[in-house]
Amino acid sequence: MKISVIGAGSFGTALAKVLADNGHEIHLWSYEKETADEINQNRINSIFLPDIVLPVNIVASSSLEDVLKGSRFVLSVVPTQVVSSVWENGKNFLEKDAILVSASKGIEKKTHRIVSDILEGILGADWKPNLAYLSGPTFARELAMKVPTAVTIAGYDESRIQEIQKIFHNEYFRAYGIHDVVGVELGGALKNVIAVATGVSDGLKLGYNTRAALITRGLAEIARLGVAMGAQPMTFMGLAGMGDLVLTCTGDLSRNRTVGIKLGQGMTLKDIMSEMKMVAEGVPTTESAYELSRIKNVDMPITEAMFRILYENKDPKDVIKDLMSRKLKFEHDH
Repeated sequence: MKISVIGAGSFGTALAKVLADNGHEIHLWSYEKETADEINQNRINSIFLPDIVLPVNIVASSSLEDVLKGSRFVLSVVPTQVVSSVWENGKNFLEKDAILVSASKGIEKKTHRIVSDILEGILGADWKPNLAYLSGPTFARELAMKVPTAVTIAGYDESRIQEIQKIFHNEYFRAYGIHDVVGVELGGALKNVIAVATGVSDGLKLGYNTRAALITRGLAEIARLGVAMGAQPMTFMGLAGMGDLVLTCTGDLSRNRTVGIKLGQGMTLKDIMSEMKMVAEGVPTTESAYELSRIKNVDMPITEAMFRILYENKDPKDVIKDLMSRKLKFEHDH
C-alpha cells in the first residue's frame, strides 16, 4: 500500500521507517529539498536522524502534491505551529477516502487549538471518522533502532482505529486504541511544558526529589486542564499521559528537557533556540497552555512558572522559590 508521511523530521522519519519495515511503499514529504535528495541518494537523514540507514522503500520528495496523490493512508508529522499552513495546501491533494493520522504534539499559538481542532476546521466535520491521533512515549532515535515501543491511537471510528493499529503493528511497535481524542492530544502537548520544567530543575542540580515532585504535580495540572476541556481523567494515567510525561521529563534524548537544562544553567532562550536544529514544541506550547489555563480558569502553577521563565525572563531560581512558597493545600484540591 502507498503511504504518505508528511514531515521528514526525526519523528516523521522514524515512523516512516516503521511503516517501511512493514512492507509498505512510503512517500515521505520533506519541507527541505536537500533532506529529500539526501534520503533518496544516500538513504540517510543526517540532520534529523543521523546514522540510521533508511529502507529503499522510502522515497522522499519536497512536492506535497506528488507525495499525497493516490494515497489512502496519510501520516502527518509536522510541527504544530505549521499544521494549519501545511494542510490548507495539502487538502487540495488529499484523496477523498484517505485516512489521516496526526502525530504532532502541541497547541497552536494565539488560537489555542489542539491539532484535532485545526484539522477538523480545515477539512470539515465530514472528515472526523477518517481522522486519528497518535501519541505516547516515543523517542525517534530509539524507534528507528527498533527498540520495543507502545503508543496510543485516538479516533472517533472504532473500525478506523483498528485498521490503523494493524497498519502500524510489528514485533517492535504496538498501538493501543482509545476514543478520547482531546485527552490524548493534551497529554502529548502539555508533557513538553513539564519536561522543560524538569530540565530547569536538573540544570539547577536540584536533585531527584524535585524532579519527581515536578512530574507528579505536572501530571495533576495536565489532568485538570484536560478534564476542563472534556477529556477522560484515566487517559492521563496511560501511554499518552503518564507514559509520555515520564519519558520526556527524564530521558536524555528529550529536546524539551534539554532546553530546560540550559535555562537552568543560565543560558538565554534566544541562544538556546539559535543552536537547536530541531523543534522543541514545549516552548510555544508553554505560552498557549498558560493562556488557555487563564481562559479556562484552571490552576496550572508549573506551566505559569515556565511562562515566567521563557517569556518574562524570570530567574529560574526565583521561580522555583515562588512555587515552593505557594499557599498550602490538600493534594487533590483543584
